Amino acid sequence: MVRTMVCASGFVMQKQAVVFNGQEVGIAVPVETRLKFIAVRFSVIDLDNMVFDTISEIRRAIVAHLANDGRQTITSQ
Repeated sequence: MVRTMVCASGFVMQKQAVVFNGQEVGIAVPVETRLKFIAVRFSVIDLDNMVFDTISEIRRAIVAHLANDGRQTITSQ
């Protein structure tokens, strides 16, 4: 089920999958005018429940997190 929200500016926000390197690593859930990241892969669990402005910002955080953690790719779990 896709849940649709309309924020104060009239912009429509929906839950959406966050895909990184071809794998779904989390879900972006609208919270007011921002997006909460819900991790579904252990490799990005440290980002769970963080709030971002855009999907691009979430992806940049994933890249930075994996680089700092010494991992180059996300593997199946």
